[in-house]
Amino acid sequence: QVQLVESGGGLVQPGGSLRLSCAASGRTSSTFTMGWFRQAPGKERNFVGAISWSSWTSDSSYYADSVKGRFTISRDNAKNTVYLQMNSLKPEDTAVYYCAASGSIGVVITTDEYDFWGQGTQVTVSS
Repeated sequence: QVQLVESGGGLVQPGGSLRLSCAASGRTSSTFTMGWFRQAPGKERNFVGAISWSSWTSDSSYYADSVKGRFTISRDNAKNTVYLQMNSLKPEDTAVYYCAASGSIGVVITTDEYDFWGQGTQVTVSS
């Protein structure tokens, strides 16, 4: 089992920035990819981005087109934490953001490929 706890959500004005954190605990040795997803009210949970997790691999990351160039994922294996830096936020970025852990490697972008999920943190972009 892997436990994930997100933090850092809140209310921000359009054009602003937020950094979300996801602290992992438990059997993280079986985790190879950490992802971020988001879900707006009445909509499906959508992929935001992901990063390879293993400390012996490069921290390559990839993103959904809707956030590419604005969002950045990073990791700190010593702290068992992954981050989502969100810049130039737009009202359409408003959603509950979830981090997730997967035992898969490569490009991991569907919810079915992730085994463990955090409880989510609300991000609201509004003036």
